Amino acid sequence: MPSLFVIRGRDQGTRFQLEDAVHTVGRTQANSIRLHDTEVSREHAELVRRGDVYVLRDLSSSNGTFINGQHATDRELVSGDQLQFGRSLLLYTGFVENSYEDIADKVDIIPRADSNDGSRIVAALSHSSGSDWLLPDASDSSSPWIARARSNLQIMYRTALAVSHTMDIDQLLARIMEMIFDWVDADRGCIMLYDTDADKLVPKVRRHRRGVRTDDKISISKTILDYVVEHTEGVLTSNARDDKRWDPTQSIVSLGVREAICVPMQGRYNVVGVIYIDTVITPQRMLLNAGKIDQFTEEHLRLMIAIAHQAALAVEDTSYYKAMLQAERLAAVGQTIASLSHHIKNILQGVRGGSYLIELGLADHEKLLAENTDVDAAADKAVETIRKGWGIVERNQERISALVMDMLTFSKEREPEPRVGDLNELVKDVVELMQVHAEETKVSLAAEYDEAMPLLLFDFEAMHRALLNVVTNAIDASEESDGPQVTVTTSFDPTEKTARLVVTDNGAGISPDDLDAIFHVFVSRKGGRGTGLGLPVSRKILEEHGGQILVDSTPGKGSSFTLELPANQPTKEQVADFEAELEGMDKLVSE
Repeated sequence: MPSLFVIRGRDQGTRFQLEDAVHTVGRTQANSIRLHDTEVSREHAELVRRGDVYVLRDLSSSNGTFINGQHATDRELVSGDQLQFGRSLLLYTGFVENSYEDIADKVDIIPRADSNDGSRIVAALSHSSGSDWLLPDASDSSSPWIARARSNLQIMYRTALAVSHTMDIDQLLARIMEMIFDWVDADRGCIMLYDTDADKLVPKVRRHRRGVRTDDKISISKTILDYVVEHTEGVLTSNARDDKRWDPTQSIVSLGVREAICVPMQGRYNVVGVIYIDTVITPQRMLLNAGKIDQFTEEHLRLMIAIAHQAALAVEDTSYYKAMLQAERLAAVGQTIASLSHHIKNILQGVRGGSYLIELGLADHEKLLAENTDVDAAADKAVETIRKGWGIVERNQERISALVMDMLTFSKEREPEPRVGDLNELVKDVVELMQVHAEETKVSLAAEYDEAMPLLLFDFEAMHRALLNVVTNAIDASEESDGPQVTVTTSFDPTEKTARLVVTDNGAGISPDDLDAIFHVFVSRKGGRGTGLGLPVSRKILEEHGGQILVDSTPGKGSSFTLELPANQPTKEQVADFEAELEGMDKLVSE
């Protein structure tokens, strides 16, 4: 069966089976292939089946659709094609013909007791000694080419063993770097992997010449890195000062580099990182190397490219394996959370029933106090203590209820139930609800409303929870600031047909390294006060509406969270029904 397998992006590890005649690709729940990618349009593309092939059509998406790196609007897919939507990369597998031959009856394994074939074992060789023939010996000293060939084969064999013997990427990269330094007379080396979320290369392993211990940073030329990644070519420079590719004003020359090799870690689908080694210029080395030939050659470059390719394949395999494991774990966690949440919800209903009776008793006591001033003072004091304790129980009951609702929201896919609503009213309700908490923490909470905001179609309860989580975080983040303040602003953009809720605080802010992590489930910066579900739940709700959450934060100055959703406007009939419902509610309250 044809399928699409996500090999890069937030949905990495997810496989979409292609069973229907038409499949749509997009960011919203309505699509059969839904990608949690903010650079993917709400309705990005579609796949239409024609016989035994699928045709990919772009639906005028904002960022375009690409097949094998080429922009495409309408193209027939071939098994193995790589489809890119936004930052997500998917591998297409087409229809497979059952053309293999059944040879079960053409191969016969003879039982040992009946064996009379006269065969005997004449030699055996262990796996560990399989590469002994690669080692050069004295008999080959007359042929330097054979010696080099065997040496190169040995290096590739050892690289293949290192790749196959570990599923830990850090261990793998460290072993690869060790082998490179055993083989090449380099001063420094570094392996960097590409972080798709941050859109940059991140250092993972570094090494200095054996016997050299230093905490000095390795300064790597961005000129080289950009060239290697953009051109997907390995580069060798044997004399930096004479190499016209490098900018002498800010590149490797200024870093004191004499020779450098940088190669891309080219995997099956894209570049996953780079491997870099170099020699540096010092006065001592200039004297030692006077009259010597360069240490790096094109043979070193070719082997480095081959090693980098092997390492890239291992990184890809490990990443996809971990992604699938994580997807399975999250599915199991989701099922468990959903089950537990329903049980806790039932328990809470019983607690609320009991709390209702306690509140009735307290109300009766207040009535008795008003009617009879001779109530026993000790009894009155006891009831007052009960009242204080009940206030604590009630607040924690609300916290449990909020946690359960967050767990239920996060644990299952949910189609929003859009109804006619006013975002300004939603903000007013959240601000009023959080005003007590803001006053307790001495945070000023205010709201600014766009009077041009029209009535929209959205899930009021879900958006209420999304905004409540963000406002709660903003208040907590501002608690320790001077003059703490949180402002919630609404805005409507008729041109973009977009509505926005912006929550701004003057709290501690978020470091750039933590910006991606804040939306990961169970990651909290509040210590014991946080569950790590608030922001992931809010983002999930916005994405279910076809929207997104944007973050702009400056450490020490504060943060701004923008909840952006499509401004889907109701019909006249829907507005009339909504206004009639409001009138009925007002009439009921007045009576």
